[in-house]
Amino acid sequence: MSVPDLRGKAAIVTGGSRGIGLAIAAALVECGADVTISGRDDTALAVARTELDRASREPALPGSDETRRGRVASVATDVRDLSQVERMVEETVDRFGGLDILVNNAGIGAFAEVAQQSPDQWRQILDTNLTGVFYCCHAAIPHLRRRGSGWIINISSLAGKNPFAGAAAYCASKAGLNAFSEALMQEVRYDDIRVSYVMPGSVRTEFGGTHDGAGMEWKLAPEDVAHVVLDLLAHDRRSLPSRVELRPSKPRK
Repeated sequence: MSVPDLRGKAAIVTGGSRGIGLAIAAALVECGADVTISGRDDTALAVARTELDRASREPALPGSDETRRGRVASVATDVRDLSQVERMVEETVDRFGGLDILVNNAGIGAFAEVAQQSPDQWRQILDTNLTGVFYCCHAAIPHLRRRGSGWIINISSLAGKNPFAGAAAYCASKAGLNAFSEALMQEVRYDDIRVSYVMPGSVRTEFGGTHDGAGMEWKLAPEDVAHVVLDLLAHDRRSLPSRVELRPSKPRK
């Protein structure tokens, strides 16, 4: 894993109160970035912010830089609401002086066959996993351009290229996110804004209804995805890993 020096950089991680988002936020703070985490659950956000604040104040390892760690903020945000997204971005810019990194991690899934899935579930999944990313990028890009460079990293899923029964809405949202990311990458690359998307396989989070229980050891850890994000941020600017597939080394047979 490459470890970028992100001191002086400001980041937003949506869905940052738990799971993959929290792991990414912790990694960014450890590398010196000032990070805003967002989510819809005020209680979960408060717990996550306390955890990140505590980690940022812990004594550094011998020989490391005590001043490296960044600051933490939280803004309750439903990414399906453009006005809330714009407020999140503006509060981040006001607090930290700008915006350099946007990690679109917020996502939901409701798994059912098409005939049984309600239209409301379909809308919620597409509005969160795809339209919400558009809203965040739309609000963030002017600030990234103002900084003269930046990163947009979208957390997708292998389900976006490997559809499976009972997940039509989720798979469609992630396939759309992949295409959106590819198009956006071409639009902003000459602004020195680097767009990448990460496609993890099964991850040990609460997303799929299971966490760190027995028999789940084969799955990816949230920190594995965070490591990929740091590698992308540290990558030499002459090349762009625009798409990263990440899967368990030895999935369950």
